Amino acid sequence: MSDQQLTNLIKMIDQIIANNLHHGDDDQVTDVAAGHLQKFWARSMKQQVIAYANSEGAELSPLAQKTIAKLQAVS
Repeated sequence: MSDQQLTNLIKMIDQIIANNLHHGDDDQVTDVAAGHLQKFWARSMKQQVIAYANSEGAELSPLAQKTIAKLQAVS
């Protein structure tokens, strides 16, 4: 995966989180975001962000890390 692809995936996760902040606390927000990724993202996209989070994850916000952890638990 290219750096640009990964950057775009991270940006999309952050946008999904930002668009769902109205759901309440961090747990609710990350539940909704992980559900969105599970339903609408291609398997390859999910695998890429999970692999990145497990290997480095330096560019991920704390909420993105939590979202990906929840995604990984249901994948």
